[in-house]
Amino acid sequence: MKVAVVGAGAIGAYVGLRLALGGETVTFIARGANLEAIRARGVRVIGADGKEEVASNVRATADYAEAGPQDLVILCIKAHQVEAIAAEVPKMFGTDTMVVPMQNGIPYWYFHHHGGELAGTRVRSVDPTGVIGKKIPAERVIGCVVYPAAELVSPGVVQHIEGNRFPVGEPDGSNSERIARVAQCFTAGGLQAPVLNDIRAEIWLKLWGNLTFNPISALSRATLASICQYPPTRELAVAMMTEAQTIANKLGVKFRVPLEKRLAGAERVGHHKTSMLQDVEAGRALEIDALLGSVLELARLTRTPTPCIDTVFALTKLLGKTLEESRH
Repeated sequence: MKVAVVGAGAIGAYVGLRLALGGETVTFIARGANLEAIRARGVRVIGADGKEEVASNVRATADYAEAGPQDLVILCIKAHQVEAIAAEVPKMFGTDTMVVPMQNGIPYWYFHHHGGELAGTRVRSVDPTGVIGKKIPAERVIGCVVYPAAELVSPGVVQHIEGNRFPVGEPDGSNSERIARVAQCFTAGGLQAPVLNDIRAEIWLKLWGNLTFNPISALSRATLASICQYPPTRELAVAMMTEAQTIANKLGVKFRVPLEKRLAGAERVGHHKTSMLQDVEAGRALEIDALLGSVLELARLTRTPTPCIDTVFALTKLLGKTLEESRH
């Protein structure tokens, strides 16, 4: 397949390399130092065991039109960065081009084929103007949840920390021919891509940890293990997760992992800094609306009280504002 990977950060570079080594024709949409590095030397991934892999047979461009029509477009940028490039993405669309957004949080297409009274509702916190849904129609989307941890150590070079699971699913839960192609393409590259008939439940399972541990760690500068082992923050995490579970349940989502087990899993990761804490330390914009704002939006839609998530959201929004002001 012809595959375009938009964004050559840690996950984008890792996925692009795996698919290129699996035999797909990969084009990276990148800019700046990443673009130069990939053009000059390809993409390099350093495995957890220290082994290096290089994909030098990849293309890289900053121009979406130059990339041309693709079979598959993978969006490896953060949720708050999608709107800015939404008008460019269609330049790579052919008749049957599929789009796999690899963002954390509640996705903009969440209510597409959802059923019930909320079917077709726009998630305003992640698509405020509606331009994403207009330019990247939900009909093209295949849902995906990203589990691996990786870090961009220098332009075009990624340290893969752990994990290779990218579960995928059709928004309508069907076992379509096209989703089989996506799963096959990922598998050929050495990734695990089970096809799920309820991708939303998987989105919530990942988000359950993200909406809790990301902001708490950003506000407290603490690692996952520290948050779980300090009773007051552990209690806060449980309260936030319970509120989120209530919202999800009202939307028909059942969690396949009990809350305590999910908490134990986070604690087991150890003294790992969440991506939001890494963003705070690097002075980058924070992923607040996709991880927290969208959950609060769904809380209002389902008339669910969320006092703990509300409080943490307010504090994290102020932190984001303070960081932004210090950058200017």
